[in-house]
Amino acid sequence: MYRIGIDVGGTFTDLVAVDAAGATMLAKVPSTPEDPSIGVLAGLEQLARHLGLERAALLAQTDRIVHGTTVATNALLERKGARLGLLTTEGHRDVIEMREGLKDDRYNLRQPAPQQLVPRQLRLGVRERMRQDGRVETPLDPASLDAAIATLKAAAVEAVAVCYLHAWRDPRHEQQTRAALESALPGTYVSLSSEVLPQIKEFERVSTTIINAYVGPVLARYLARLKTRLDEAGYNGPTLIIQSHGGVAPLVEAGRLAAGAVLSGPAGGVAGSVYAARLTGEPNLIPFDMGGTSTDISLVVDGQAALVMNRGVGGHRIALNSLDIASIGAGGGSIARVDAGGILHVGPESAGAMPGPACYGNGGTQSTVTDANLVLGYLDPDNFLGGARRLDRGAAEHAVDEVAARLGIERVAAARGIHRIVNTTMAEGVRLVSVRRGIDPRRFALFAFGGAAGLHASDIARQLGLGRVIVPRVAAVLSAWGMLATDLRFEVSRTHIGDARALDGATVKRLFDDMEAEGRARLAASFSGPVRAMRSADMRYGEQVFEINVPLDDVDWAAADPLPQLVEGFHRRHEALYTYAMPDQETVLVNARVTVSGVLDELPREPDLPASTPAAPTGKRRVYFDGWLEAPVYRFEALAPGQDVTGPAIIESPMTTVLLRPDDRAGVTGQGWLITRVARTSV
Repeated sequence: MYRIGIDVGGTFTDLVAVDAAGATMLAKVPSTPEDPSIGVLAGLEQLARHLGLERAALLAQTDRIVHGTTVATNALLERKGARLGLLTTEGHRDVIEMREGLKDDRYNLRQPAPQQLVPRQLRLGVRERMRQDGRVETPLDPASLDAAIATLKAAAVEAVAVCYLHAWRDPRHEQQTRAALESALPGTYVSLSSEVLPQIKEFERVSTTIINAYVGPVLARYLARLKTRLDEAGYNGPTLIIQSHGGVAPLVEAGRLAAGAVLSGPAGGVAGSVYAARLTGEPNLIPFDMGGTSTDISLVVDGQAALVMNRGVGGHRIALNSLDIASIGAGGGSIARVDAGGILHVGPESAGAMPGPACYGNGGTQSTVTDANLVLGYLDPDNFLGGARRLDRGAAEHAVDEVAARLGIERVAAARGIHRIVNTTMAEGVRLVSVRRGIDPRRFALFAFGGAAGLHASDIARQLGLGRVIVPRVAAVLSAWGMLATDLRFEVSRTHIGDARALDGATVKRLFDDMEAEGRARLAASFSGPVRAMRSADMRYGEQVFEINVPLDDVDWAAADPLPQLVEGFHRRHEALYTYAMPDQETVLVNARVTVSGVLDELPREPDLPASTPAAPTGKRRVYFDGWLEAPVYRFEALAPGQDVTGPAIIESPMTTVLLRPDDRAGVTGQGWLITRVARTSV
């Protein structure tokens, strides 16, 4: 039986099939932005062909498909979501406009306000009010609600976000509103804040609820279309969607909480990196995922990936748990341009899947990173995607020549400038997630994956002073592979604010127990295997504004009063993060959190390669570093366990190319992964 991971990117759709023994088969096809499910089915066709099967036969032997999609992300970034209305407590319709009284870049006086997803005329106040203790101040007024719904109906909205004041405490008014909406506007997508984010902080709650309603119909339509295509192709197993927090969810749950899939694709790469940390014995990794459109960078510390609870995407706030990933507009398709001052820039604009780089021959004329790499000799024009596509060197040279002419330099100098600028941009992205947070990246290994990462990782490691670069055999499709290494995951949160010393321990214990029971019940609807629950709490000192998340794994929940243990855990966590604690200060519990995971079968470890004679180069190629050099070319899949390759050298597979710079030394692990010791690292 097979498990199949599918990652739809901006340029390519990556697929990987893993059998029960851990053997993998890879496929990569162009993405189809007009309908990503078309590319998915084409990829399954190619995957089956590589395995010597018909597509229907492959799907009949597949017991799980895990899918990462950019549909929700693109709908938000490109503003192609649903026509949307907002119902909120009377007098609060401009909370989304006022935000927190701050701009994202508070010192930029010229920064315009973000363009709202809901026009003001469709942000409607409803007469009702709930107190923060759950008492009803003003009952829900049916006449006011009916008038607001009539306005939304006249505007032909596709979705409605409902966010009433203090609905986190008592959701009855929101639930009554949903019933009225379903009666008056059947088929409309309804998003309740009490279900999406039942916790305090009004701006975060309304923003997240709006985003959920904005992308929900788009994602739900895509998932329905995907399911139909898979059904017609002969697949009868479950399809799971990877979420921003790194877990997976069934199709129905993914469509209900669509905001949780906004960072779906990059999450697979981080999940794979966490699994790779276990496989390689390298607990500290910098996952570096360079694709055609963007590069995603994160940290794995002591074998764990960090989560954040407030992410900004396209200028909008999503307050759901998500993996801490920095995305920058730098990829193989990033476009090089010269501004009016004669300065060379690379990205964030991308040539995308169509027309793509000039060398793709699809009508693109602008020079990209891929074109520059071809000019520098780093890519073999006859071996791109295993020979499935031939790159047009002449078109690449013509595109780079146009950049060179604007700069007044030679072609090779322009190509080298493009390559170095994109590397510097990506190195700064690594500093963003490490140095700027007080973490020394030099104690980490750079874990390079994505179709383009192997060409750039060594130089980026040099810039950062890193000593090791790891490139897995499945580098080109690692995000798809990593999706198969994660579990089903449901998250439940509740606000229970108060001084921890004044709260009732039995009540807090009962709260966590009830939340865990809710999570297990939701999981049971689609899963019958082993379940793991993890508890945590958002806590702060009394005079602080922001909370920190405190893991509660060590708390003895059988104790009569677990609160002293929660407080002690908070002090330890605060000291670990900020080097100090204040045990005499008031400690406030804000949000209780429970994560319930359905433990799926672990991804089988790739089998060790048989011992063999070290592979000889298949030829040589002229490549440019500080001058032209003749570099030997090796086939990635032919390298023998234990073999060492010294740079300069090119290591090629059908889907990716690894560039070893002079004096780099790459060793081959038992599973065929490359661990490169980078030469002449600088501090």
